[in-house]
Amino acid sequence: MDGNLRNIVGWRRGGHLFMIGVAIICGLAGAFGAVVFRLLIRIFQALFFEGADGVVAVFEEGMLAEAGDPREVAGHLDAWRVVLIPAIGGLIVGPLVWFLAREAKGHGVPEVIEAIAVRGGVMRPRVVAVKTLASAISIGTGGSVGREGPIVQIGSAIGSVLGQWLKVPTRQLRTIVGCGAAAGIAATFNAPIAGALFAVEVVVGDFAVTQFSPIVISAVVATVVSRYFLGNTPAFSVPEYEVGGPLELLPFMVVGLAAGIVGTIFVKFLYRTEDAFGKIPIPEWSKASLGGLLIGGIALQFPHILGVGYSTIGDALTGQLSITMLGLLLGMKLLATSITIGSGGSGGIFAPSLFLGAMTGGFFGKIMNEWFPNFSSDSGLYALVSMGAVVAATTHAPLSAIIIIFELTQEIDVIPPVMAAAVVSSTLAMLLSRDSIYTMKLTRRGIDLKKDDDPNVLKSMFVREIVDEDPGVVLASARLDEVLTQVVEGGHNELFVVNEAGELLGAIHFSELRRVIMEQDALRGVIVAGDLVEAPRARVTPEDDLALAMQLFSNHHVEEVPVVDPEDPRKLIGSILQRDVIAAYSREVMRRDLAGGIGSTVAVVDRVHQVDLGGGFVVQEVIAPREFVDKTLAQLDLRAQHGVQVLLLRTPSEDGGRTIRVPGPHDVVAAGDRLVLAGPKDAVDTIAGR
Repeated sequence: MDGNLRNIVGWRRGGHLFMIGVAIICGLAGAFGAVVFRLLIRIFQALFFEGADGVVAVFEEGMLAEAGDPREVAGHLDAWRVVLIPAIGGLIVGPLVWFLAREAKGHGVPEVIEAIAVRGGVMRPRVVAVKTLASAISIGTGGSVGREGPIVQIGSAIGSVLGQWLKVPTRQLRTIVGCGAAAGIAATFNAPIAGALFAVEVVVGDFAVTQFSPIVISAVVATVVSRYFLGNTPAFSVPEYEVGGPLELLPFMVVGLAAGIVGTIFVKFLYRTEDAFGKIPIPEWSKASLGGLLIGGIALQFPHILGVGYSTIGDALTGQLSITMLGLLLGMKLLATSITIGSGGSGGIFAPSLFLGAMTGGFFGKIMNEWFPNFSSDSGLYALVSMGAVVAATTHAPLSAIIIIFELTQEIDVIPPVMAAAVVSSTLAMLLSRDSIYTMKLTRRGIDLKKDDDPNVLKSMFVREIVDEDPGVVLASARLDEVLTQVVEGGHNELFVVNEAGELLGAIHFSELRRVIMEQDALRGVIVAGDLVEAPRARVTPEDDLALAMQLFSNHHVEEVPVVDPEDPRKLIGSILQRDVIAAYSREVMRRDLAGGIGSTVAVVDRVHQVDLGGGFVVQEVIAPREFVDKTLAQLDLRAQHGVQVLLLRTPSEDGGRTIRVPGPHDVVAAGDRLVLAGPKDAVDTIAGR
């Protein structure tokens, strides 16, 4: 098949049929990853809680059978074992994550989003093994986390490794990472639609057809494979609920409000717990063990909080828990999950969100049943509705939450109340907190995904970044000769006229000077600058964005606009030129392209000393020299001084990793920062050798 024919049918690298083939591979890999992960959880739970005989029983009963109810398992153990087993799990997981792959810490999804948004989809291969092992041990030893987040990270890492091996362009690599995420969710939940929607709504954040089609295919393939191994049964078996009537949508919406509050509290408490553990003066790798010890203490009275908690959710859905127990478990699960993740454990927050939702809805449903027995539905229906609502509140993704609840239960009749509650809860959560449980982790690292939501790049750039502090200025009393001299020698498109106090009076436009020049001999001793001034038709402040400046240039047909003090509009600070705005726009677009396009190259830089770009140019990551510290990139001006461009800036993060961002001219270099430089080899070597 020649090159032209390959292009026609789409088999070229990155083509449509090529991406379908890769999506199928991702679906298969994601499904097998989910199956292996569930098997490991089952084995570790049997090993730690039941011993060697338990592991043998796993293989005799069926390797892929669901793990036993943690309440029953813990009930057969001595109290000291219940306390120590989660601590031992933390003692294993802490060093495993800290020394091998720190991005495996926590719930995983934020790391996938960061990889797509900042590194063009590049993830380290070792994440697959470390995340699988760490999360399986965390859950298997009783950590109060879920398996869905780890599956997303595992599937995404598999997709990233595959895409890097195939050397696909950055845009396709992001899509392949999304395929891996969709496959993981679809396989673990038996939910192909939810897997695809979660990947595009939360992980990739792009509903374009070119992104969506491969992701859907990957989710379908993963579901088919997982059903072969795990069976085609819903995650939760629920009774046939009956909605009391149309008016009951109102209490379901009230449940949505409660779920929105619970979800927001969960997000904030989780990260405050993480901050609290961060202040404890012990080695980072040992904190997961301390968290496990606390989990074990809680489990002595409330073993329901151990593991993913699906059996307890099932009890809430069938109305078997008392209102007192529902309330207590709501608080205990929130505390236990925050401790597990905040201390450095590895696991997801999806199952805990479902748990919190079930307890919230069940509690509310019990009240409704007691106060309005003839009007309200079974408390289990309220628990089910609230499950979707809390997930929507924590993730800010109501569409995915609605579909996931449907596919978890395979009950179509629950969709209307779930929709009502999920929309209300997510709306309230977005009002209470700008960030979801995923994006808050990135925001705390200095990565703001929402600032680029607007396609207009100029809205993220400001006048203060390009202001010329030495504009063309003349006094109102200046004679015509001085004005003409300033025009010839100044190099500006506008002359700004000020009075003796330095207050801006207006501008002299060159179009007005043309007719004066023709009669300059007669007017030379008569005209002064103040006679030619026009009130400024447009002005900006340093805090205005460049989108506004460009609109002023267009509307007023000028090429230079005065920049004034926001508190005193007559005080001239400087000016901005239209050509400078256009140049700034071009540089920003180039930087953003580099942030994605260079992802694969930077991944290579992580493993080798220097990447040769050809023609004597290289890309290399260097530790910031001592003389660079506490200076902005504008002050260093490496491009002018050495012909070197700073592509990326890596700064140490709180979790021991590094935050990667595309730097701007006002970014300050700190001690310990690493600069990813591109330029002539000799110049880069000179900087690296300082």
